[in-house]
Order: sequence, then structure tokens, then C-alpha cells
Amino acid sequence: MVGILGLGGIGKTSLAKAISNSIAFRFEASCFLPNVSDTSNQVHGLVQLQETLLSKVFKDCRSLKIDSSDTGTIMIKRMLRFKRVLLILDGVDHLTQLETLAGACDWFGKGSRIIITTRDQHLLTTHGVDSTYKMTGLNHRDAFQLFCWHAFKKPKPVEGYEKFVEQIINYAGCLPLALTVLGSDLYGRSESQWKGSMDEYKKIPHQDIQKILQTSYDRLSEDKKNVFLDIACFFNGQLRLDDVTVKILDSFGFCPNFSIPRLREKCLISEFDGRLQMHDLLRDMGREVVRQESPKNPGARSRLFFHKDIREVLEYDIATDRVEAIVIDLPEGDDTICLSPKAFKNMKRLRLFRCHNAHFSEELNCLPNGLRVLDWPNCPLQSMPSKFRGDKLFILRMPRSHIQKIRFEFKNLMVMNFRGCEFLTKISDISKCPNLQQMDFKD
Repeated sequence: MVGILGLGGIGKTSLAKAISNSIAFRFEASCFLPNVSDTSNQVHGLVQLQETLLSKVFKDCRSLKIDSSDTGTIMIKRMLRFKRVLLILDGVDHLTQLETLAGACDWFGKGSRIIITTRDQHLLTTHGVDSTYKMTGLNHRDAFQLFCWHAFKKPKPVEGYEKFVEQIINYAGCLPLALTVLGSDLYGRSESQWKGSMDEYKKIPHQDIQKILQTSYDRLSEDKKNVFLDIACFFNGQLRLDDVTVKILDSFGFCPNFSIPRLREKCLISEFDGRLQMHDLLRDMGREVVRQESPKNPGARSRLFFHKDIREVLEYDIATDRVEAIVIDLPEGDDTICLSPKAFKNMKRLRLFRCHNAHFSEELNCLPNGLRVLDWPNCPLQSMPSKFRGDKLFILRMPRSHIQKIRFEFKNLMVMNFRGCEFLTKISDISKCPNLQQMDFKD
């Protein structure tokens, strides 16, 4: 058995088809079962797949009917154990599908080959697959040609469009699905439409790309969905796989020690130079999931990361209790927010607030008591809001801030950073923070 592994749209099915077309003649029979996951989720779907497998291998069994998947399993083992076959199971996402269609190598005759395409490394490991080929994106030359064939119907771009082509290829990350979809979408478009395409694609991903990539997200458990969305919206390329990262995600109750490895196994994140990385298209897919929570009102979304949405929510006081996390990163020269005095009043579920370069026209007089992470370098506040208890805080970072006094009654606090706080003169009893593990008061 051989596994072909990779994220959605990377070309696993195309590769499997190419292999089938080139070597099928070497076997007594061959069978390509597409969309195994989708079919198996239908009523009697597994039985339908078993019937298809046997009818393709034995041409005289086209009218074969199987009454249950258990019966089908017995029939496959009995009828194929002396048959040298090529079987391709495309789009597998659950162990039951493998156990029902290709439970072991000895189900099939000597010299048979079973090829499995999937987005889940753990699935292949659990089933004892002999070897796995992990797919990567196309090289630049092939990506360039694939896109041009769809966008211009020839291997090179029309003169004057070269820079647009490079932008699209960089955005697509050499993912065949994206190159094909975007190339077809831009075919015959004017130069002005090409110019505006990148901003549009980044703002709202193309629906055909979104649909394919979101399949992996939709199949995650709730904890893993939350970790995925937090990385997509806030931490892509920033989080290191260290104790602080685990503390941040663990403070949200997301079980990162389990969730992060599973996301990696499902090809949704990777690790590069010790940092958690996510393909740009997966990032945009996750952000679109958040946008779709409330397309018209950003104040009713779980996560706020786009500077225009954050400005609208804080200035017009439209936040609801659905807001869980805010990370403010405003463009240079546009860093002042006309804060509504009650901007945070309704954010009862806010767990993360990061503010790295924004200035507020009004003093912040309210912070939700449910905050787990408060990360605010250069904070202008001289003291914390009077009604802020902070008893759920795990991470408190306010380096180079104007804070003058701080009361340490944060019983869950694990990490605090007041490095370079030259105005800080009064510190209460740190012994009231029994869980404190890291602190920094250096000049």
C-alpha cells in the first residue's frame, strides 16, 4: 500500500490518475474509486463503493448487490485474494473506509498495488501503509505554464501582464487548484480587472478554492477549529512551538499539545524554522470562515484582525458578545482610533487583546474580565481600569508602557512582561500570583 498525502487542491487525484493510466495494463484488473469520503457519507455509501469495486474488477458482476458493508468486506477478501489488481482509493478521510475496502494487503493477490490519496497523515500511519509520498506545490516554471494555459490559452502571458502573473503565482503558492481556478477566472479580463483581482481574492477567496480547502476545516473537532482559526487570523508565521505558545493556546482551553500535531497531520499547518506556518490560501480560507459568521457586521464575528473592521467596531460601538479575540495592527499613518467609551462593554467573551501600534483618542476605561491574554506594548494607560479584576489572565505583556502602578491579584497569571516601563513605581505583593512562571522588569 502506498499513500499520497497533501492539502486539498495540490494535485493528489491528478497524480493518482496519471499513475493509474501508466501502469494499469500490468495488472489483471484495475479500479479507481473517486471521492471515497463523499460517497461513503451517503446512505449505504460504503456498500455502494464495495459494489463498484467488485463490478469493475469482475465485469460479469455489474448487477451485483451487497446487503451490508460486513458482507461486502467478506466478498472482497474472498473474491480478490488471488487477483493481481491495481486499486486507487481517492479522497479517503476515515479509517472505516480503508477497513471496508482494503483492510490489508493479503486481501488481494500477490503483486497487487493499493494507492490511497488523503489529507490525513495519521490515517495512513494507523492503517499501516507501507510508504507515503507527501506532495508539494509545483515548481515556478510549471506553475507559470499551468496558470498561463488557463489565463491566456498559451504557455506565456500577453505582453504587459507579466507582473500580474507573478503576483497571482505568489498568492496561489504554486497550488495547482488555485492556479487553474484563478487562471480561468481571469481569462479574457481587461487590464484594470487584473489590477484589482489580487485585492479582491485576498478579501474574499474565490468560492471554488474556498469550497475545496474548507472541507478539511469542516471535518475538524471544535478545539482544532479554534486553534486553526486563531493561527489563520493572528499567528501565522509568528508562533514558536515553545512553552509560551502552548501557554497561550492552553489558556483558551484548546488543548494545543494534541490539536497542533493533528493539524499538522492533516496538512493544515507546518513547522518552518521552529514557527507554525500556514499556506496563504489556507490562511485566507480560515479568515473567510470568520467573515461568514457575520458578513455585514464585523462586531458579531469571533475574531477581529482586519484594521478597517476593528476601527468600525471600536469607533461605532457595534461589538457583541460574540467577539473573542482582537489583534490590532494598523497601517503607518493611520494609527489613531476614535474610541467609543463603551467599546469593550459588550465583549463579555473577549479572551485575547493585542495592540501593537494603535493609539486611542479616548482613555480606555473598561476591559472584559474574561481576558486570558493582554499584550499591549507602549500602552498609554497609567493604571489598569478600576473594574478590571484580571483573575483569568494567563499572559500579561505591557513592555515600554506608561503604567505607574499595578496590583498583582491575578491568581492565574503565568507570564508577565513590564520591560522598559520607566514610570512604574508601585508593585503590589507578587505572592498573590501563585502560578507565575516568567516575569521581566528589566530597563
